[in-house]
Amino acid sequence: EYSSGGEWSLVRIQSSRPTHKAKSILDFVFYLQTLMRKLTNPWESLSGYNCFGCAPHNGAGVKMEFYEDGDEIVSVWQPKSQFQGWLNTLHGGIQSVLLDEICAWVVLCKLQTTGVTSKMETRFRKAVSTTDNYLVLRASIQEQKRNIITIKGTLYNEQGELCTEAVCTYFTFSKEKAEEMNFKACVTKGEDKTLDEIIQTLNHS
Repeated sequence: EYSSGGEWSLVRIQSSRPTHKAKSILDFVFYLQTLMRKLTNPWESLSGYNCFGCAPHNGAGVKMEFYEDGDEIVSVWQPKSQFQGWLNTLHGGIQSVLLDEICAWVVLCKLQTTGVTSKMETRFRKAVSTTDNYLVLRASIQEQKRNIITIKGTLYNEQGELCTEAVCTYFTFSKEKAEEMNFKACVTKGEDKTLDEIIQTLNHS
């Protein structure tokens, strides 16, 4: 479907899964087929580790997983009804958690250290439905001044619409401080996957 605004709005293909808006069919194919690799969780085996954002065994948490795609960190996340605010609407606080968490993983992966959020500005552009099969989050560094890092995160719904965006300011720690927090490294593992493959895995989990 080609809009009068000069953009291809590619919302359905053979699999009937909604896809993301692209300026051309070639852009769309490139978007879905861009290769990315999963990041290891530095604390997965740490006793007592129970992060609400990324601990895989926290039954009450959001259990995010992350991939590296060039300069960006990517997460594909499946919303559930227990995280709603209004009916079938993802709570704004949960959206903020997702964006804060992915921005934190930019620090882990791209700077190989840890840090804390000192400021977060969130803009809610469009309601996010908990009935969507998946959401896509992306984040990357916008500015770095010594140990103060500005990171922008974005959240897209299943139709590829930008729903929420956040700018996070992080105070990053020294390598020595990070080691005290049991951080050794955040590296990629396994085989490269496309965004489409990650979405398919999520929908069959």
